[in-house]
Amino acid sequence: MLSWTEISAQISASQGSPFIVEKASSVGGGCINQAYKIEGKGQRFFVKLNDRRSLAMFEAEAAGLRELYDSDTLQVPEPVCWGEDSSGTWLVMEYLDMTGAASPDAAALGTGLAAMHQRTSDKFGWKRDNTIGSTAQINTPTYDWVQFWRECRLGYQLKLAQTNGHTGKLLVSGDKLLASLDSFFPGRGPAPALLHGDLWSGNYGFARDGRPVVFDPAVYYGDRETDVAMTELFGGFPASFYAAYRETYPLDAGYNIRKTLYNLYHILNHLNLFGGGYRHQAEQMMASLLSEI
Repeated sequence: MLSWTEISAQISASQGSPFIVEKASSVGGGCINQAYKIEGKGQRFFVKLNDRRSLAMFEAEAAGLRELYDSDTLQVPEPVCWGEDSSGTWLVMEYLDMTGAASPDAAALGTGLAAMHQRTSDKFGWKRDNTIGSTAQINTPTYDWVQFWRECRLGYQLKLAQTNGHTGKLLVSGDKLLASLDSFFPGRGPAPALLHGDLWSGNYGFARDGRPVVFDPAVYYGDRETDVAMTELFGGFPASFYAAYRETYPLDAGYNIRKTLYNLYHILNHLNLFGGGYRHQAEQMMASLLSEI
């Protein structure tokens, strides 16, 4: 059993003031980590726990939270500390009360995301690799967005799929798509925008005061359309979110085709993680995209 004593000591060192865990309450909702709300000396923190193989994952998540936090756009839990002992690893962050406002402001979420997407870098990718779910996400920096999407996103997932025994039509269509990626960007060179990277409905919420909060990121710099596309993949984002985003930062007409290209990455990742019907969905998405070439 992981020791709260070691975590308490690390929080104390990080905060510069004594902290002792007096109460630890399990928090549900995650499928990769155990999660707890810990309390002591009038302070509260949110803690993720996992086995000893997960320290790099937590280090990358903390760095991603810091990148989003420092953008001063959408509210995110500030990372506090992370570490390991003989029984496991942990990530400690600010505890945000997500019980929900009476009137959550989805428009503010759209406006905040548009502001975040206007924080840019000189290259696509990021300073380190991280994870998308429990899958490695490769973020090797490059100036070429199409190359990045071909090699670090779709190409990487297709190689995993082959390793996992998914061959035949999936790989044939995948190779054709990889060879034709440039055709989806006629005269368009997206800016390397700061991305949440895993923006589905389970990774946002609202604080008691109604402010939107995002968490569990898979941060990198890329085409902002990838974040917007994922919000459409599984639903859960109201019309006011999209209206506010587009009013602040309009999308061009090509987005309606490219969103399938971008969501294919997540469906391939789900195929590699969970198998099942995701293969058929991936093949349908590829067929739709190839018909546009």
